[in-house]
Amino acid sequence: MSNVPAEPLGEKRTVRLQWAPAAAPRIRRELVQDLLARQVSPDVIDEAEIVVSELVANAIRHARPLADGTIRIHWKVKNNVVEVEVSDGGGPTVPRPAPPAMWAPGGRGLRIVRSLAHEWGVIDDPNGRTVWASLGGPSRRRSH
Repeated sequence: MSNVPAEPLGEKRTVRLQWAPAAAPRIRRELVQDLLARQVSPDVIDEAEIVVSELVANAIRHARPLADGTIRIHWKVKNNVVEVEVSDGGGPTVPRPAPPAMWAPGGRGLRIVRSLAHEWGVIDDPNGRTVWASLGGPSRRRSH
């Protein structure tokens, strides 16, 4: 299915999946399985599952794949804090929460991420864009 082993190895994990709508449910399952094995608190696991699903769905919907045709999902766990990153090939707009719209069919993804994450942000680089979120506590990042 992907390159994620069943047992956690170290505090960091990286998975590349083919650029497709099926990436969101696949990574959600793998992330939850990994966080359960690490005995992360159930609330943080639930939040991480929702956030990774929203970030991957947004990347598939609004951006391009990385040069190799994939999307990269990276996460690290320390002291019950989970930091998730989703990297894509970038897109025409900067990711930001959409204004509330009562009857809009979409546009809630980053508002959901913002409401669940302790912190979140966007990093642009020459190869694409990474959207990250820290769940269960503050990020260990020094620059936001």
